[in-house]
Amino acid sequence: MFPPNLVEACFKQYKTNYGTRKILRPTLSSINFTTTTEPPMIENITAAFKNLQELMFVEEVIPVAGSSNAVNALGLVVFSIAFGLVIGNMKQQGQALKEFFDCLNEAIMRLVAIIIWYAPIGILFLIAGKIMEMKDLTVMGGQLGMYTVTVIIGLLIHALVVLPLLYFIVTHKNPWVFIGGLLQALITALGTSSSSATLPITFKCLEENNGVDKHVTRFVLPVGATINMDGTALYEALAAIFIAQVNNYDLNFGQIITISITATAASIGAAGIPQAGLVTMVIVLTSVGLPTEDITLIIAVDWFLDRLRTTTNVLGDSLGAGIVEHLSRHELHTPDAEVGNSVIEENEKPYQLICQEHENQKHLDSETMM
Repeated sequence: MFPPNLVEACFKQYKTNYGTRKILRPTLSSINFTTTTEPPMIENITAAFKNLQELMFVEEVIPVAGSSNAVNALGLVVFSIAFGLVIGNMKQQGQALKEFFDCLNEAIMRLVAIIIWYAPIGILFLIAGKIMEMKDLTVMGGQLGMYTVTVIIGLLIHALVVLPLLYFIVTHKNPWVFIGGLLQALITALGTSSSSATLPITFKCLEENNGVDKHVTRFVLPVGATINMDGTALYEALAAIFIAQVNNYDLNFGQIITISITATAASIGAAGIPQAGLVTMVIVLTSVGLPTEDITLIIAVDWFLDRLRTTTNVLGDSLGAGIVEHLSRHELHTPDAEVGNSVIEENEKPYQLICQEHENQKHLDSETMM
C-alpha cells in the first residue's frame, strides 16, 4: 500500500519470498555425546564436525522481501487518493497541477476512444483464442455458469438483506415501502446498465414517491452515482477469485484482503457507464498477480451481470439518501434553512417583476406603433 519507490511501483510489485537460515537449537538435551577411548581416525574428523553441526543447528523458514514483474496497483491507488486530497486542499495553489492532470486525462480518454473503435474486432479474436485453448468446453461452461450464479446470489444478498437491514437499523422504518417507491429507477437501471443515465429517474422517484428533501437528493445522488459502486466492488472481487480458481491459483487470506481493498478502491474510480467494471478489473487482477488476459472469460456473461450490479448501485445510492435525510432531519427544518429559502424567493421576485414590466413595455410600444 505504501511503495518506497513510486516509479518502480509502475512495473514492479511487492512479493514475499521465503528463505531459510540456520539457528542454534534452543536446547541440547536431546543430543547424546558419547566418549570413546579409541583415538578418532583422521578421515572421520570432518564427518564428526558435520554431524555435530547438524545436531546443534536447525533451519528456520523466514520471509524475505522481493518483487515480481507486475504493477503495484494497490500502492498506486493509495498514493493517488492521498495526492488528490492534498491537491484539493491546496485550492488555488494546486489549480495548475489539477489542470495538468485534467488535460492528461482528456488526452488519454481521446486515445482510448480511438482504441474503442477497434475493440469489437480485438474482443472477437481474444474470445476465439481463449476457446481454442480450452481442453473441455463443457467444464469451462459449467464453471462459468457457477460463477454467474454466485455473482447473482451475492448481489441479491447485498441488495435484499444487507442494504435494507442497514436502512432499518438507522431509520427504524420499513425499507420495503421505501424500495417500492424506487421501482421505476431500478427498472431503468436494469435496462440501461448505467447509473448516470438512471440519475434523473432516481431524482424523481426519491423526491416525488418517497418525499426525500431536494437538499439531500441533489447532494447525495450525484456523489453516489460517481463513487458509491458497491455492486461493482462485489462483482470485481468475485471475478478475481473466479479467475484465480480457473488457473488453479490458491489465494491466501492476505491476498483475499488485498483483492477486497483493491476492488473497493477501483470501484470508486469506475465510471457510471455500461461495463466500466471490466476496465478496473485489470487493477484488481494485477494487485495479486493474476493474468489480466483471462478477463475475456467473463465477457460473455458480463452484459447480464452488469445490469444487476448497476441496479444494486442505484439501490445503494437511494437508500443512502434516505439514511442521510433521516440523520439530517433536524438540520433540514431549522429556521436557518427557512430563512435561506425565503431569501432566495425574495431575490427571485424582483427579477420576475422586471421581466413582467419588460413584457408590458413591449406590449405598450407595439400598440403605440399601431
